[in-house]
Amino acid sequence: MLLLFIVGLLVHFVFFASIFDIYFTSPLVHGMTPQSTPLPPPARRLMLIVADGLRADALYELDENGDSRAPFIRNIIMHEGSWGVSHTRVPTESRPGHVALIAGFYEDVSAVAKGWKENPVEFDSLINESKYTWSWGSPDILSMFAKAAGKHVYTYSYDANDEDFGAQDVTKLDTWVFDNIKEFFHAARKNQSLFSQLNEEKIVFFLHLLGIDTNGHAHRPSSREYKENVKLVDEGIKELASLLKEFYGNDEKTAFILTSDHGMTDWGFHGTGHPSETYTPFVTWGAGIKYPQKVSAQQFDDALLKECKLEDWKRRDINQADIAPLMASLIGVPFPLNSVGILPVDYLNNTDVFKAESMFTNAVQILEQFKVKMTQKKEVTLSFLFTPFKLLSDSKHLNLLRKARSYIKQNKFEEAVSLCQELIQLALQGLSYYHTYDRFFLGFNVVLGFVGWASYASLHIIKSHSSLTRSVSKVKKPSGLLPCSFVAIGILIAIFLLIQSCPWTYYVYCLLPVPIWYAVLREYQVIQGLVTSLLTFPPRHFAGYLLVYTLGIEVLVLSFFYRYMLTAGLVVLAVWPFTTQLWTRAKGISLSWIFFCLLLAVFPLMPVVGRKPDIFLVMGAGLLVLLLSLFVITSLIKRKESFVNEELVLNLLQMLSTVLSMFAVYSTHNSLLKKQGLPLINQIISWVILASSFVVPLLSPTVLFERLVSILLSSMSTYLLLSRGYEAFFPLVLSCLMFVWIHTEQEILQQSGVSCKQKVTSIQFTYNTDITQFRQLCPDDIRRAFFLVFFLLTAFFGTGNIASLNSFDLASVYCFLTVFSPYTMGALMMWKIIIPFVLVMCAFEVVQLTTQLSSKSLFLMVLVISDIMALHFFFLVKDYGSWLDIGTSISHYVIVMSMAIVLVFLNGLAQLLTTKKLNLYGRPKSHLI
Repeated sequence: MLLLFIVGLLVHFVFFASIFDIYFTSPLVHGMTPQSTPLPPPARRLMLIVADGLRADALYELDENGDSRAPFIRNIIMHEGSWGVSHTRVPTESRPGHVALIAGFYEDVSAVAKGWKENPVEFDSLINESKYTWSWGSPDILSMFAKAAGKHVYTYSYDANDEDFGAQDVTKLDTWVFDNIKEFFHAARKNQSLFSQLNEEKIVFFLHLLGIDTNGHAHRPSSREYKENVKLVDEGIKELASLLKEFYGNDEKTAFILTSDHGMTDWGFHGTGHPSETYTPFVTWGAGIKYPQKVSAQQFDDALLKECKLEDWKRRDINQADIAPLMASLIGVPFPLNSVGILPVDYLNNTDVFKAESMFTNAVQILEQFKVKMTQKKEVTLSFLFTPFKLLSDSKHLNLLRKARSYIKQNKFEEAVSLCQELIQLALQGLSYYHTYDRFFLGFNVVLGFVGWASYASLHIIKSHSSLTRSVSKVKKPSGLLPCSFVAIGILIAIFLLIQSCPWTYYVYCLLPVPIWYAVLREYQVIQGLVTSLLTFPPRHFAGYLLVYTLGIEVLVLSFFYRYMLTAGLVVLAVWPFTTQLWTRAKGISLSWIFFCLLLAVFPLMPVVGRKPDIFLVMGAGLLVLLLSLFVITSLIKRKESFVNEELVLNLLQMLSTVLSMFAVYSTHNSLLKKQGLPLINQIISWVILASSFVVPLLSPTVLFERLVSILLSSMSTYLLLSRGYEAFFPLVLSCLMFVWIHTEQEILQQSGVSCKQKVTSIQFTYNTDITQFRQLCPDDIRRAFFLVFFLLTAFFGTGNIASLNSFDLASVYCFLTVFSPYTMGALMMWKIIIPFVLVMCAFEVVQLTTQLSSKSLFLMVLVISDIMALHFFFLVKDYGSWLDIGTSISHYVIVMSMAIVLVFLNGLAQLLTTKKLNLYGRPKSHLI
């Protein structure tokens, strides 16, 4: 059985990894020739200002008095330059946003494995192509463009520890940048070498301003701090523009661009595709930029123009990746080799021939990528299997280039620009075509493996825990034809992949189904027994069971898209006792079940966690935990057993832990409001409580009730520290329902005629081997497995759509740290998610113990259910439509696959928490009731 679990775990790791080869492979290719516009550029230098986390509406809108909080930028929009909205793509994080801005392509999400800080694949950028680049700002952002750029890139950054969400004044991150630039230009007047470099052409000044993003996380975008930071940035840019004008003698050869890498939600987060995250400002002025244009009417889907009173000034929207070719065109450097941006010629204030030549260069640059990608795929595919991109054949793209060049020679510049734009669109489609060329082939093999594994797991459950195979007469063992056939199939697949020079991962995906299906077909006796049993089963009953289980699976799948489906499911579960004899024989348990199901059903209807923080709700949950602790202590005092004193001390310790958690939460909240930072004593208390929560439950007795209560109380101390509002009540209500579930399952078992020698309160957790001789499987066991999966999803989505990054609130970890650390913060938020999981899995351990059924058989059924769901999401993965839909569909699959893998870990953790006993004072006496 252990071998089966190890193999199953490996299979799920392969299925999980497959999504990265199918959807998350890097789009980058290498070997292209740099392309630059052959005409003199309008600007000698460019200043790129990226205000991290700045929303478009926050910059453009007017305040309560009708005044702009960015008067200098508003004056630019009305008198000097052009403006619009830069549309970003998910994930709306700092690294992908800057890659799109400076390199011109939308980075693959696999970079998240390196915390959005390191380059998973080296790429070209505007900074690489510049003659000199000077940059100021955050070390995280500056370093990723400087590492591979060479000695012509100079970076000036503050210490990473200054990025503190709890700092008294985080605008210092931006004032540091502005002050250092002023000192830099002042020093340049006395440094002849630096002065000479600054007067070269094709140079870039890159400013990364992190203060707005940090204030947004700490105080929300609607806060005074966020808005004051916008005003500070506006004043700083005004001073810099004046400084450069004076330094260069007003030569009018400087181009300015102000934009943002991403926006931010109202509750201070970013990462997904909400308009508040994808709508960022874009304002540009100076050399080569078109002046403002007054218009009588404009048509846009949003209300930004009206709200910001900019209806009269032409708005020119732009895709984030289009900014890179615009900057390259302005200073005359080659377009970044991997850029997929389309030059927005409407922003250029230059001759028509310059616009046409720049557009032609842009088309050739993207076409180069298409040709390299096609060549790479053609070289590793058998000629008779290769299917080229029909919309852009070799002859067609050559004809389009010749025609565009002919239009330029004939001074038909508008026609040339239009033709180049058409060629770019075809080349981008072709890039996508070859990038996803193997998707169907890989997807088919993964699905084949999925179905095979689910079939084998189901057959193993039937073989080990049912009597179906007993009715089948022993059949003569098959000859060696079956294994020989599968070996031959495996060899043919390997040869096919070898000829095509496929990566080693392709061998794994394609060869894995071979042994899986061999194992399935070896169980021909079980298959024969199953078929025979189904043929004798009443058709109505079979159809009824199939319908119920299918609807159940669909509810689980829909809950990923609509949280209220969990509410509907919990309401149905509340009605469930009425369909059984439970209501007539155990009304007390039934009423408790109904009450807690309906109470838990409220949580999925609540707003996503973090959007409306309320510290007093956290305090209220803490008080309930204290009342529960008092109840436990009272029950202990009434008992007259050995080691009561030790248990009493343990419960008093857990009460103290809860009180300290409440103190830390309340004190930290007030300290951050006063901008006094995170108190050191609070930080120490929080980390000590987190560490002790893993140990304290192991000190409690292994009697079922006492151990579960101890796990709950220890978990709640940590959960309170990570809570921001109503979600603090969630583990309490969930645990109450789990206690009722345990009693319900034992009551159902007694009604079915299975003897239960012990009461629930007297059962003791023990390291017990898997006992399969108790009884065979029954339909109720499938229901129990379904209940577990449903409760796990409720634990997962009960307080937010965890498939969306928006459900994660960085403020929830402020009791532990406020200095930005993605891995530590991510680990803490992940533990917050896991705590309800652990509570459910501990209850499941009790259910399998009280129902006298093998835990492995129930666990295998849970894996089969999760695999069926994963297969659903595999087919629902999108690579079209909005980027929010695409990202969400992929995250759903990843979550379900992770659930199947993490379930193994959670099962082991739950068993450790429920069965292991630490002894501090020597070997204790037995304290069985």
